[in-house]
Amino acid sequence: MAFVDHAIIHAESGKGGDGVIRWLRTKESARGGPSGGDGGRGGDVILVGVRDLSALSLYRYEKKFHAENGEAGKGELKKGKDGEPALIKVPVGTLVRVLETGDEYELTKEDEQILLFRGGKGGLGNARFKGPSNQNPFQQTPGKPGKGGDLELTLKIIADAGLIGLPNAGKSSLLNALTRAKSKVGAYPFTTLEPNLGEFFGYILADIPGLIEGASSGRGLGIKFLKHVERTGILLHLVSADQEDPIKAYGEVHTEIESFGHELAKKREIVVLSKIDLISSAECETKTQLLARETGREVLAVSTEDPESMKAFSDRMTEILARKQ
Repeated sequence: MAFVDHAIIHAESGKGGDGVIRWLRTKESARGGPSGGDGGRGGDVILVGVRDLSALSLYRYEKKFHAENGEAGKGELKKGKDGEPALIKVPVGTLVRVLETGDEYELTKEDEQILLFRGGKGGLGNARFKGPSNQNPFQQTPGKPGKGGDLELTLKIIADAGLIGLPNAGKSSLLNALTRAKSKVGAYPFTTLEPNLGEFFGYILADIPGLIEGASSGRGLGIKFLKHVERTGILLHLVSADQEDPIKAYGEVHTEIESFGHELAKKREIVVLSKIDLISSAECETKTQLLARETGREVLAVSTEDPESMKAFSDRMTEILARKQ
């Protein structure tokens, strides 16, 4: 199923059931006192946060959702059944905007629920209108209509740490090694065309699509890349060790992050010199020191082909994520 991070759908709550006119039937009379029950409430439209990142894919073709209408009242003062709600399941990190009003809602936790449109109230049965001066009322009221509107669903991935960098910086390979995820790996640009998630000792890591110069103005995967970085806690900025000029490679990505705004540049960032198996240990040391000096950030060196460096990297990441330091 294809990854979808944006969709527009229409949702409506249910109409309330009508109140009814009914009479108690007795041996003495075919029409006793009023006994018409109230109608049931219409079903609500409820947003539900789920962990399934592909949940928005369900809305590629199915665009209209309607909660169940309330049931009409019954005799013997019996109320009609309330309508079942329409549950709109969206991935955690989804921003929901009602296009008609501009109201916005965010789901940031799994199983979080937000009541979006309340169902219509049920109508009143004729038993409700009985009084000293109206012993045999023929009044009843219809159920109230539901509410609804067009919804814009936009997913912005929430992750504890996000792997960023130029295409082919080794993000997918590192995510796979750390989390046993199944991200695509290949020696060509944009192997990753959509974010991939993996779990690392209870923390969520995201492999964000590779970035090119001009992304903040829409080039390449552009805004699709940058908006997924917005809600990532820590940025792991990968720079491939085989880059002749690692500072230039780092700067190209960082410039796009600063250009995009949204305070992305203020996030905690750790530089990761990746693929160190491609260079000598002396060159690795030189590039690590260069990156630390020029960026002013902590620099970690790692290769998915080197178990020792992977263990050291994993231990340090566990410490960083646990202590947030």
